[in-house]
Amino acid sequence: MRLLARVGGPHTVAAVVTAITALYLLLVVFGNITDYGTNRAFVEHVFAMDTTFNSPNVMWRAITTPALVTIAYVLIIAWEAVTAIILTAAFVSWLRVMFSGRDATTARRLSSTGLVMQLLLFGGGFIVIGGEWFQMWQSKTWNGLQPALQNFTIAGISLALVYLTGREKA
Repeated sequence: MRLLARVGGPHTVAAVVTAITALYLLLVVFGNITDYGTNRAFVEHVFAMDTTFNSPNVMWRAITTPALVTIAYVLIIAWEAVTAIILTAAFVSWLRVMFSGRDATTARRLSSTGLVMQLLLFGGGFIVIGGEWFQMWQSKTWNGLQPALQNFTIAGISLALVYLTGREKA
C-alpha cells in the first residue's frame, strides 16, 4: 500500500512530468543536431517570411542573412540543450526526494527553471516572435504554431503540477 501511495503521490507526478519533458527536449536537441539542415530550413523560411502573404507593411521584418539565421538556430538548439540538462538534473533531484526523503525545494526550483525556459522558448520564441513578428501564422508550409502551443501547454501544466507538490506531503 505504501508503494501505491508513493507511486500516486505528488512528488512522483512532478518527477514523471519533469522526466518526460527532459526526455522530449533531449530528443529535440538530438534531432536538431542530426537533421540540422531540415530544421535550419524551418528557421530560415520563418525568418525570410517567404511563404506569408508578402504584405509590404510587414516584409521589412524579414531576415534573410544566412549568418543571422544560423546564429539564431544555434542559439535555439543551445537553449533547448540547457533546458534539457536542467530538467534532467531536476528529475534526478525528484528521485532523491522520493527515495531518500530530501526536501523538495531544489527539485521544485530546478523543474521550475527548466519549465519556464521551455515556456519562454515556445511561447515567447515560437508563438510571439515566430508566429506574430515573422507572421508564421500566415504560412501553410512553415507554420510551427501548433507544435509550439502543444509545448507551451505541456510546460504550463507541468509547472502547475510541480507547484502542487508543495501543497501536501509526499
